[in-house]
Amino acid sequence: MSFEEIGTVRGRTIASTILFLLLPALSLSQTAKPNWQVEWEKTLEAAKREGKVVVSVPTSAELRKELEAGFQKTFPGIALELSVARGASNINRIVEEQKAGVRNYDLHIGGTTSIITGPLAQNLLEPIMPLMILPDIREAKNWWGGHIWADNAKKYIYSFTAYVTETAWYNTNLVKPEEITSYDHFLDPKWKGKIAILDPRTPGSGESTWGFLWKIKGEQYLNKLAAQEMIVGRNLRQLAEMVARGRASLSIGISYYTYLPFVKAGLPIKPLSVIKEGFYAASGSGNVTALKNAPHPNAAKVFLNWLLSKEGQTGFTTALGQPTRRFDVDTQWTREFGHVAAKEVLTREKFDELENSSEDVVNEVRKPAMALAEKLFQ
Repeated sequence: MSFEEIGTVRGRTIASTILFLLLPALSLSQTAKPNWQVEWEKTLEAAKREGKVVVSVPTSAELRKELEAGFQKTFPGIALELSVARGASNINRIVEEQKAGVRNYDLHIGGTTSIITGPLAQNLLEPIMPLMILPDIREAKNWWGGHIWADNAKKYIYSFTAYVTETAWYNTNLVKPEEITSYDHFLDPKWKGKIAILDPRTPGSGESTWGFLWKIKGEQYLNKLAAQEMIVGRNLRQLAEMVARGRASLSIGISYYTYLPFVKAGLPIKPLSVIKEGFYAASGSGNVTALKNAPHPNAAKVFLNWLLSKEGQTGFTTALGQPTRRFDVDTQWTREFGHVAAKEVLTREKFDELENSSEDVVNEVRKPAMALAEKLFQ
């Protein structure tokens, strides 16, 4: 055998040896899972061992049904325990338990005022972004406006809805829409004793609308509005039923998801859509927070990722009529019920100008407006 042939054989042998050594690495590289998938699988296994997740949510039978049915269908091995109550009630319970060292809740979904003045102010929340595992949730391009946060630190209160809200409704048998084209028309003596309002002294959509009116119309206007002897209450369903049944003509601070059963029943109620002063932009009840030292941290991650998925956001929007910011969920239908999706009518800059939910707005507008309400409604 010539030196040339020997060299060829030797070269082939070396090449074969190198290929043999590389095969495991090549095979591993072809089958290796992305980091997020490995983390997700570990989280799922741990969540199944924890067995359940506990979440406080707004008062809505429809929302409860949507969340329970959707989540349990996707994750049958993890029980979903929901605490259904007004946001302020849920938050008060959570804060009291946290102070006592009791850890029952994992997540809270609701409006921003009670979150900002409660667990955020008392440092009881965990950052949300580390809990977002699935790529379609973490990627800002899938959300109108990117990732939007209600808190100044942009870490603790994630807003997954955004819309222009119409929280003034009327009984169509008692009010003609052309009679109310300005907030000034609420001061007409003919509506005295006929306006129902969700108590603006406690966090909620009544307080949110009251704060908006404080900002655009001033304290003198609110003094006159309070003198209209409004029907002030904290039971959303009772207030909505008063308008639907004609015991009140108008309402302030009560929106679609409370009226939904009466809308389905065909009762004569509609939102006021033409107000010259306009409406504010909101995140409504579409804000989620994670509590420190959660009793079921892995199950909480699973629920959060499901909630922010296309399926979860479709269910939330369907139940409350509050449009999600996800681009892949249809929200055009919500316009009919007084909630116009921000992604359809606003730029992000215009939303920031009109928004009524952030930490700054709560502290600078809604809290002083609430203080005024406490003086006027004693």
